[in-house]
Amino acid sequence: MAKLFSPLTVGSLTLKNRIIIAPMCMYSADNGVVQPWHWQHYGNLAQSAAGMLIVEASAVAPEGRISYADVGLWNDQCQYALQQLVRDIRRDSDMPLLVQLGHAGRKASCHKPWDGGQQLPETDERSWQTIAPSAVPFTEGQRLPLAMTDAQIDDCINQFVAAAKRAHAAGMNGVELHAAHGYLLHQFLSPLSNQRNDDFGGSLSNRMRLPLAVFDAVRAALPRHFVVGVRISATDWVDGGWDLPQSIAFARELDHRGCDYIHVSSGGLSDQQQIAIGAGYQVPFAAAITAQVKMPVIAVGLITDAQQAEKILLQDQADAIALARGILYDPRWPWHAAAALGAEVQAAPQYLRCQPQGLRSLLHK
Repeated sequence: MAKLFSPLTVGSLTLKNRIIIAPMCMYSADNGVVQPWHWQHYGNLAQSAAGMLIVEASAVAPEGRISYADVGLWNDQCQYALQQLVRDIRRDSDMPLLVQLGHAGRKASCHKPWDGGQQLPETDERSWQTIAPSAVPFTEGQRLPLAMTDAQIDDCINQFVAAAKRAHAAGMNGVELHAAHGYLLHQFLSPLSNQRNDDFGGSLSNRMRLPLAVFDAVRAALPRHFVVGVRISATDWVDGGWDLPQSIAFARELDHRGCDYIHVSSGGLSDQQQIAIGAGYQVPFAAAITAQVKMPVIAVGLITDAQQAEKILLQDQADAIALARGILYDPRWPWHAAAALGAEVQAAPQYLRCQPQGLRSLLHK
């Protein structure tokens, strides 16, 4: 059996294969509430035969949205709509569902990407004041974020816990805490964005304090069978910033605390980043972390074909691979990977008659 299509235990879940659908923002919500677009999008992905689907970053507070069109999970309306989406997906798919919880910090209050993605001007009625570990903007010329007070830090922890409880009530199998791509928890981790001189800044242990406090609080507030994972950026790709040795230290702390998995990406914190992009360019970070922790490690980033994914797993560089843009381009990527590797995947009975000639055992109920 191809390792890509072997089962994987993630916390209380047993995934049918090691293909993960990474969270990808759709910028199509209305005041945090999922819309008909999300039914089409996630319903389609739930029929892909991937092992697990992680729903896009959902803000734990209105000011934590990247854009005014982000999904949220901060009130009853957000929760109810997400619950209906989960219910409808589960009518026809048993794929495990997680939702990523995030706070954009200083990278909030932006246009949609297809409208440029820049931060909204203060004069725009859709904009709001951003917050961050320190009053340091993401890029020169942006409105300064407000450095968070101790009370705001406490509020942030409580907001993540409340959102995780809402995700559980909505029927999700778990949550992924977003500590990557330059958003708030990552901002606390990186010395480039965190210039505090209190218990939340300076040393590595201080910079890890808030992300670890968020994890501990969420883990303690939810039943043990509810999966709690974390996504990180393994490096800022900037000298003097967050890097792989610090990521390993953070990963080991999470592992010790009972984290169910770690999802290893990179970058997003600084506009000065110099990324060496190429096929599987983030996989070495996942491999280095895999060697240091017991929890499953998910690799992501320009993993585009089945043989490449299989090699990553066979070489023990990661326990699973995640697809983002690749599965937007090809929502049946797992089918095609199974065909290439001689494996079989489950499909809805409505699709069984589409099996290609010569691959009559590719799809099964």
